[in-house]
Amino acid sequence: MRVRKKPWAAGYINNHLQYIVTDYHGLLGNWQQRFEKPQPLNVEVGTGKGKFIIEMAKRHPELNFIGIEIQTSVIATALRRFMKTPLPNLQFLLTNGANLDEIFEKDEVHRIFLNFSDPWPKRKHAKRRLTSPLFLKIYKHVLSEDGTIEFKTDNRGLFEYTLLTFNNVGMNFEFICLDLHNSPANITNVQTEYEEKFSPKGPIYKLIADFKSSK
Repeated sequence: MRVRKKPWAAGYINNHLQYIVTDYHGLLGNWQQRFEKPQPLNVEVGTGKGKFIIEMAKRHPELNFIGIEIQTSVIATALRRFMKTPLPNLQFLLTNGANLDEIFEKDEVHRIFLNFSDPWPKRKHAKRRLTSPLFLKIYKHVLSEDGTIEFKTDNRGLFEYTLLTFNNVGMNFEFICLDLHNSPANITNVQTEYEEKFSPKGPIYKLIADFKSSK
């Protein structure tokens, strides 16, 4: 989806660098220094306009959060929403989330959120899917021993692909749901902007998995 460029975005980001990182070099293994206090680190890859990650940070002050987004105009919108009520346990990172192993040290991350990632439906683009074996290898490196991946999508094909790839690398499934919004788990579900808009059109699929059985 094409994103309209916001002329104010770059300047707004530069004026709030205490809450957003534009150059992560030097932070490998040192992300806790960006927060008020050290706490388990949770990362959302593709944070969009920030609805999910901001609400999660509000609900869980005992955890630290980082929202990663590659598009300047989009993350600036998330940052502006966040600045209405800044939180000490949330940071944003403007970069490509595909290289998490260059951003985070081994075992540095407690949880990874993959919310409504691009399904890349063509077979020739399968390696670009954020749940492909290539990315799973990266996640396994940065996740702590008790770390988890939480994945949500409205794309049935991507969900089935993800079940298969997770299973093939020996991951342990903690939770699988084929219709999140009509399940008991929806009571604590935090929706993304995309989820809020498109969930009336069909079911939301979710799974939670870890690498405990494969480490």
